[in-house]
Amino acid sequence: MTQGPAPRPLADQALQDLLAKGRFGTLATVKRSGHPHLTTMLYSWDPEARIVRFSTTADRVKVGHLRRNPRASVHVQGDDVWSFAVAEGEAEVSAPTTAPGDEVGRELLAMVPPEARPADEAAFLEQLVAERRVVVRLKVHRLYGTALDVDG
Repeated sequence: MTQGPAPRPLADQALQDLLAKGRFGTLATVKRSGHPHLTTMLYSWDPEARIVRFSTTADRVKVGHLRRNPRASVHVQGDDVWSFAVAEGEAEVSAPTTAPGDEVGRELLAMVPPEARPADEAAFLEQLVAERRVVVRLKVHRLYGTALDVDG
């Protein structure tokens, strides 16, 4: 039996490119029991600040986990099942947006890709307030991941 190729670690720029290309990742937070809590999240990557941002509501379980223990990771799959990136760090959770167009609301709006921007920005900002939206900012301290070069 022959052994196939070993996974190769991805360099920092390749990991950042994978994060920039993706839109969905699996956010891992730490439950009170110490077990991971996993949830699929839409995210935005800010390479200059090395921050992964998520939008969620103030009452979500993950928000409670992060307020108690800010350590978190996000796993993003590459173009195939053999490649991935993981961003690890400490998260901070903003206060909920409380007035349409406040600082948190504007940060949430900036996370929306240009092609998905709402036609009625004012209504969108009002909806964010009604939903008690917050921004989770994962400040990335470590990036790692691999790719496996296989044919077909």
